[in-house]
Amino acid sequence: MELTEIKEFLRLEQDYTEEDIFLNSLLVAAKEYIKNATGLDYDDTNELYKLAIKILVTHWYENREAISEKKTDKIAFSLNSILIQLQYCYEGDTV
Repeated sequence: MELTEIKEFLRLEQDYTEEDIFLNSLLVAAKEYIKNATGLDYDDTNELYKLAIKILVTHWYENREAISEKKTDKIAFSLNSILIQLQYCYEGDTV
């Protein structure tokens, strides 16, 4: 997944580069998070994997302050559902 996809999902202008380093670190962290949660390596052909990355990056980008339990609950159900599907539906498909 490219930074351009993340910026598009966040509705940021492509020429806005002020936070590119931060966004790249969130992208790397999201891939690691999903790998740790599912055991799967990044698969750029899997749309669920890509959506999970976008959800995580968006959440972390928009919620930089200490996260309350209420804010965490907003993404928990969707993200957990995606992670479970990735873990159990694509177990043998590691790249």
